[in-house]
Amino acid sequence: MDSNRIDEIIAKHGGVESSLIQVLLELQQDNRWLPAEMLQRVSDKLGVPLTRVRHVATFYKTFSVMPKGRHRVHVCLGTACHVRGADRILDTLRDRMGIQPGETDLDLKFSLESVNCLGCCALGPVMEIDGKTHGKLSPADAADVLKGYE
Repeated sequence: MDSNRIDEIIAKHGGVESSLIQVLLELQQDNRWLPAEMLQRVSDKLGVPLTRVRHVATFYKTFSVMPKGRHRVHVCLGTACHVRGADRILDTLRDRMGIQPGETDLDLKFSLESVNCLGCCALGPVMEIDGKTHGKLSPADAADVLKGYE
């Protein structure tokens, strides 16, 4: 992302220190992650120490300082999903993507995450891709859903 776009987002939020989280949220949405150069630019423009900007960017799970894939895959491992075979869903996705939870593939196509709950226990086991929920999955169903994003 170029510095003009970063400046535009900062200006949109008033360019004040209190807008830090909103600025980071929008930058994350546009870029999928927050590189060091971007955090430095935000620090300079908002007048917020870089250590504080980095602290916020690493404290909240919604932010990432590592590259993320175009498609974010979340697999629920909460109790309702677990007892219905969520581990098998996760194993299928790991094998198919070649990555572990918390990782991104080398093509920056997929990022895989395990989560404690997606809030739709009656649909378990559940996975979410780019915010779209897929429920009552078998391992074969999960592989088929993933094919649609390849």
